[in-house]
Amino acid sequence: MKNLLLAFCCFPILCLGQNFYFSGRLGLAGYQGDLKAKAISLSQTKPMLSIGARYDLSEHITARSYLTFTSLKADDKKGTAIMQQRNLNFKSKILDWELAAQYSLFSLNDRWWTPYVFAGIGAFHFNPYTKDSAGHKTFLKPLSTEGEGFMPGVKNYKLMQVCIPFGFGAEYSLNEDMRLGIEFGYRKTFTDYIDDVSTVYVDQNSLLAARGQTAVDLAWRGDEKGGSPYPAAGAPRGNSNRKDNYYYFAITYTVRYFFDKYKQIVGLPSVKKPKRVGCPASRQ
Repeated sequence: MKNLLLAFCCFPILCLGQNFYFSGRLGLAGYQGDLKAKAISLSQTKPMLSIGARYDLSEHITARSYLTFTSLKADDKKGTAIMQQRNLNFKSKILDWELAAQYSLFSLNDRWWTPYVFAGIGAFHFNPYTKDSAGHKTFLKPLSTEGEGFMPGVKNYKLMQVCIPFGFGAEYSLNEDMRLGIEFGYRKTFTDYIDDVSTVYVDQNSLLAARGQTAVDLAWRGDEKGGSPYPAAGAPRGNSNRKDNYYYFAITYTVRYFFDKYKQIVGLPSVKKPKRVGCPASRQ
């Protein structure tokens, strides 16, 4: 009687649970911006890890959400000759959240695999830093290397930003409850300061007076390689017409394990059938 009552109360949740999955991603993330010569490559990528959840709204459409932990980096030393003269570099930890819809070309009711595309909305936090010639880690935003916050018309940038996640992939159904896949994802952002480089060099004396010698030293680092002295105010430092973005290549794993175990614990009968998605009532 107890199991029957529990089954009656939980049946709507378990119907939804048939379409609910926990998911993870493991891969490499890369940066795209002023301090990297090639737009997309495996060069200078960093490991990334995502945890999330997915819900099959239909046989082709899935709602998904992920929380991602990764880092981005780039170094002028690995770029073009002009970039090497500038000699800037950065690293930043990234905390990224996405909410997206995924469309699968095939139904996993009919096939064991399917390609898919996805798009949505997201937000991320970054905080660029570098190491000086002595190896000391220094965060770049407080230095206002391009006059942010003290030069007329130059605003401070925010470390929390909105992004648009989109991409494509393919997944294979290992069994009733598990899926394995590969995915390429891209983050279109609306900031040009992930790398702390965007516009022009600010006047050296103004920067020195406002933020100190460390800011001057890290705004232009060509002199560390015996290059020319600090550039004139207004000389190009970055390209503000091209925002910074980032991307990843990842392996995905999706599992519905929790709900099957829950049914066993409460003594509910198995509802598995040959099809792999949908509430039991809709799988006749």
